[in-house]
Amino acid sequence: MLSQQKSAIGLPEPTQTILLSTGTAEQKRQEIRDYFIQTWELYESLFDCLADERAYFNKAISLRHPLIFYFGHTATFYINKLMAAGLISRRIDSQIEAMLAIGVDEMSWDDLDDQHYNWPSVANLRIYRNKVRDDILGIIDTMPLSLPVGWNSPAWVILMGIEHERIHLETSSVLIRQLPVEWVKPQPHWPSCNLARHDRNTVPVNEILAVKGDVVTLGKRDDTYGWDNEYGSSEHKIQAFSASKMLVSNAEFYTFVQEGGYREAQWWDEEGAGWRDFAQAEMPTFWVGSPEEPEQLKLRLMTEEVPMPWDWPAEVNQLEAAAFCRWKAAKTGESVQLPTEAEWMILRNRVPGDQPDWDIAPGNINLAGWASSCPVDHFAQGNFYDIVGNVWQWTSTPIGGFDGFRVHPLYDDFSTPTFDGKHSMIKGGSWISTGNEALKSSRYAFRRHFFQHAGFRYVVSGHQEVMAVNPYETDGLVAQYLDFQYGPRHFDVANYASTLVDIAVNNTSLRGRALDIGCATGRASFELARHFDSVVGMDYSARFIDVALALSRGEACRYVIPAEGELVDYCQVTLSDANISAEQTGRVSFVQGDACNLKPQAELYDLVLAANLLDRLREPARFLKDIAPMIRPGGLLMLSSPYTWLEEFTSKENWLGGLRENGEALTTHQALCRLLASEFEEIQKPQNVPFVIRETARKFQHTVAELTLWRKR
Repeated sequence: MLSQQKSAIGLPEPTQTILLSTGTAEQKRQEIRDYFIQTWELYESLFDCLADERAYFNKAISLRHPLIFYFGHTATFYINKLMAAGLISRRIDSQIEAMLAIGVDEMSWDDLDDQHYNWPSVANLRIYRNKVRDDILGIIDTMPLSLPVGWNSPAWVILMGIEHERIHLETSSVLIRQLPVEWVKPQPHWPSCNLARHDRNTVPVNEILAVKGDVVTLGKRDDTYGWDNEYGSSEHKIQAFSASKMLVSNAEFYTFVQEGGYREAQWWDEEGAGWRDFAQAEMPTFWVGSPEEPEQLKLRLMTEEVPMPWDWPAEVNQLEAAAFCRWKAAKTGESVQLPTEAEWMILRNRVPGDQPDWDIAPGNINLAGWASSCPVDHFAQGNFYDIVGNVWQWTSTPIGGFDGFRVHPLYDDFSTPTFDGKHSMIKGGSWISTGNEALKSSRYAFRRHFFQHAGFRYVVSGHQEVMAVNPYETDGLVAQYLDFQYGPRHFDVANYASTLVDIAVNNTSLRGRALDIGCATGRASFELARHFDSVVGMDYSARFIDVALALSRGEACRYVIPAEGELVDYCQVTLSDANISAEQTGRVSFVQGDACNLKPQAELYDLVLAANLLDRLREPARFLKDIAPMIRPGGLLMLSSPYTWLEEFTSKENWLGGLRENGEALTTHQALCRLLASEFEEIQKPQNVPFVIRETARKFQHTVAELTLWRKR
């Protein structure tokens, strides 16, 4: 009934997200066209809620641009992405498309953007938007289209623009909600819910319901457009837990406020306390009035203030939600906390179907209900309420990429800036979540102090509160070595570590213990484990060892490597990509150690590999002296180095070669023959082994190391 009323006053019907592989190409073209028009008109209708021009040009909050930016931003996004994809050759307005390209969305609460912008007028942006609309419709009508629609299809770029605009439909509605109420006005096509309990004593009491444990696999499997962080997979074995039947209501949250929850330091972690003190928060941000006078409190909706609906969900940031959980855990003696992404998914699996299949939405979601929240006991979904819809639900899970994650090249900064441990997942969607946001597979995250139309439910669970995530490795040297040891081949030069191990295997029949000293991120150690009973990987750098250990645990290591200027490539490696098995990793142990301060070993080595090590040691002669007694008779010492002697690593008096001695040139190989002659014999002539290290997309180090092989007498 509500949907019919909304349609009669001009709001488009609730969305059905485009499937990628159904029907014919021409049917799909028409679906995309209709979806684009519906999204475009829906977004523009949101700005009908602005009653004063100041609402366009004054910031609702200091962390984001004013709404005039977002009014034009979604249109410029299409042009900028189509240009990047090479699908168009001209811009519509290069000045607008530069100014409105990038939003200010990922900032700490005390960051300030004090820049002053010469924003376009609303009228000029309406003209610009109309031009973009006409151009996009022309592209949709003429673009080559085959099914299924994939990442490389022109249609994918159009869908990217559509889903991007639907994201900003929601984020812009939050900004409207944070403007002075006198600058906005209610609209009949954005109706707020008229169901509410204004007496706290009549609000239903929340309760905890048991949930069976399960194995849940995260990762997109449906036939719809998805953002890059949705792809790949991650399997979780979840123990039985309990979850609150309903979202936390304003009434339930008020008990926390009433008992001094915002004043008591014990309920807030360091991040939460910092935000609370900076914001001087004493109650949720959308509450209007004084917490000391609860009967006078109001709730700020998108375009109006209404008497407090105590049975609607409390809308808070993640820091407030986590503080409430700590308070409730202390009161109940139970492990009350926010759910993980996987625990939420177990609940979500109880709700049949997904947005493209809904004839009637199962909750207050997809704009099928109201333009506001509604009572927490209105939409039953099995034994629970609001598993999807009403408001987003904060989790304790920081967002990261799944195994197999790849960055989409046209939007390389959509996900990866949030993979920093500071952005927590929100799940389930809100009343205004449409398109991709309303899908089971959607994955969105915000900084924990940010406000969306978001609340929470709590769980009683044995999971440990997640405080970090595996971010992209930005340490330049570690990232470079990951790429060098596990990345792609360049200029047809074979993998350096694999080449050295092949040479080692061809020159020794002793296959007991091996030492890879200066192992970096461990590739040669893992390769040696194909042939030796046990391998020790040793490096001076704890960072290198940490990465090697992570790889050996089966984790994916992600890293950033420069492309050009400030542009970067996002990469991921796993041992399975290098065809290295768990059986091999089980034969490798990694330790931090100093090659110039080696400890005596109880067991001797059959092979010691020192690759690119000698010319990086402060005392290379001491290393050679100390390593000799650690190799069994008949064992092999392999030394590979480009002999790039530099005083920043080795003082000149400790260089082995590359200088003059008594006026005569002394090469490193000559010095090695002198130093090793008493305990080793050189078993073949030195040979050159090339390797390539990438610095940027178009700059590489092409180096030739000299390899020498020494048999212990």
